[in-house]
Amino acid sequence: MVAQSETSGGFKRVMVLAFCVAGIWSAYITQGVLQETLSTKRFGPEAKRFEHLAFLNFAQNVVCFIWSYIMIKLWSSKSAGSAPLSKYCGVSITNTIGPTLGIEALRYISYPAQVLAKSSKMIPVMLMGTILYGVKYTIPEYICSFLVAGGVSTFALLKTSSKTMKKLANPNAPLGYTLCFLNLAFDGYTNSTQDLIKSRYPKTSPWDIMLGMNFWGSIYNAVIMFIVPFLFSNWPYANGFEAVNFCRAHPEAAWDILVYCLCGAVGQNFIFLTISRFGSLTNTTITTTRKFMSIVVSSVVSGNPLSAKQWGSVVMVFSGLSLQILLKWKRKKA
Repeated sequence: MVAQSETSGGFKRVMVLAFCVAGIWSAYITQGVLQETLSTKRFGPEAKRFEHLAFLNFAQNVVCFIWSYIMIKLWSSKSAGSAPLSKYCGVSITNTIGPTLGIEALRYISYPAQVLAKSSKMIPVMLMGTILYGVKYTIPEYICSFLVAGGVSTFALLKTSSKTMKKLANPNAPLGYTLCFLNLAFDGYTNSTQDLIKSRYPKTSPWDIMLGMNFWGSIYNAVIMFIVPFLFSNWPYANGFEAVNFCRAHPEAAWDILVYCLCGAVGQNFIFLTISRFGSLTNTTITTTRKFMSIVVSSVVSGNPLSAKQWGSVVMVFSGLSLQILLKWKRKKA
């Protein structure tokens, strides 16, 4: 009877894990396809591009704020021990700038290149750890870093197909990769500060963090995209009014943006579920494999052909990431 109960519990756990994998993969792969579509597609008979990619970040903030508010009301309640909204005011600045830079990078480099560049998060972490804090890493950890850095560098140096280049608004690999690495730097600060908030206010739930970050993110983006252009007519940066007018003229773009935002919100649900049931390491494994699949989907579905050497670079990067995950699993087991 006990064995039967354990088997039933094990099967249920496997099914929950499969549900989490399917949710994360479907949400974020779909979001990636839409992000690439919005950055490369030409809309309407006049074949216009959606030039306001930063608007995606604003729309994502608004949708995720509403979504997290609904989730808190439905599934939890904001306890007295959770972090106040004011604590997210500062960190939301970097959380606004970082993702915007990552999205803007798609003007200059292809989606697979962006995914690879943003997968090299371990490199600045190890550099900062070694230079600033004198942290000593193991040889396998250096091998991981070498594989990732080597793969990203090789991919960047290899020639991109003419078909992919034609889709880009302003092909400029150095600028595109620089924006991605700045995105990583801002994300690193954002993640560290979120961890600090969580440690100081242990009763803060993931929904509380999502609510606070997107509340301030919505305000900052609204100021940048609507108030500033209203006050300064020659504002050279993203213009929210122009983005809204574009969506009115091209409802297909508006629908893509809405689904893009919902995928991000739903994906967060599955990430929270995965971490709560199986831990952050399992979540890292799922999201890493998802990034690889995003590149495959981009190559096959979106028509971004990669050469054999570029696929070799992709395999090199994900070999390094896989080795890193394996080392973490071994440490956890020990």
